[in-house]
Amino acid sequence: MIETVTSIALPVDEALRIRKNRIAPEQMTGAEKRISIVTGIHGDELEGQYVCFELARRIRQQAEKLKGIVDIYPALNPLGIDSITRGIPAFDLDMNRLFPGCQDGNMTEYLAAQIVQDLSGSTVALDIHASNIYLTEIPQIRVNELHERELVPLAAQTNVDFIWVHGANTVLESTLAYSLNSTGTPTLVVEMGVGMRITRSYGDQLVDGIFHLMKKLGIWDGEEIPVREPIISKDPDDVAYLNAATGGIFVPVVRHWERLQKGDLIGRIIDPLSGTVLNEVTAPVDGILFTIREYPVVDEGSLIGRLLRRKACGDHWEER
Repeated sequence: MIETVTSIALPVDEALRIRKNRIAPEQMTGAEKRISIVTGIHGDELEGQYVCFELARRIRQQAEKLKGIVDIYPALNPLGIDSITRGIPAFDLDMNRLFPGCQDGNMTEYLAAQIVQDLSGSTVALDIHASNIYLTEIPQIRVNELHERELVPLAAQTNVDFIWVHGANTVLESTLAYSLNSTGTPTLVVEMGVGMRITRSYGDQLVDGIFHLMKKLGIWDGEEIPVREPIISKDPDDVAYLNAATGGIFVPVVRHWERLQKGDLIGRIIDPLSGTVLNEVTAPVDGILFTIREYPVVDEGSLIGRLLRRKACGDHWEER
């Protein structure tokens, strides 16, 4: 059932409406657990749109197996999605810097407060993001170390490749996930793919993981879907960053999940005018590439990729 979470008037007899699709069992007991799937906080991150579609489609095909409540919020920033704008158009605001909001605040603060109120009490929530237009990320979940004990076991059920535990000082307190986790609603932040695109294979991978998690929580009674065992990183030194030494056009020669040895070629920064190679980008350490540059134009210092050091990969180094 499509429900309006909140609505606020706009000029010229229009309204901004944030809606959700609540999918519930035909026979309710009143004790159902609830999973909330949230995406579209940033209007240029579209990977979650496919996840919402595919999740609802699969549930509809086997509705009799649903034992709990699934709330799907495909567009928390509908104006941003409509205009392909990362923030809220006209306000020049990043919506994921407004939480927990305020019921008596301005329009954007009110919307944020209404969203938090509606999501609160979920058994678990997934906040799905894509990367920006510049980088491609493997399916991963990022966890604040303050909530590591509760969230990592949940994240391990979702079929992602990588769980990245961040230090508390790197997590912004004004995000949706932080606000919900701080008030008792376990929330996982998913990052995958690239901005303004849909990577169907990543979406299918995550949907499989959502069904697996729902099965574990007693929300879904379908067949158990096996999931991959993720790499879990808790040490900031596990990740090596690759930055451009010069400006130019970056042309990669490797893909995600390449097992690289120190010195292996990752790509070249070229000058189309002179036909010369300005810089060869090589692996600074042995590791697995989990982020790579998608947008080819780079300036000096631009992020080109991230490697997970071999020591953090464990058995995955040999498996992949």
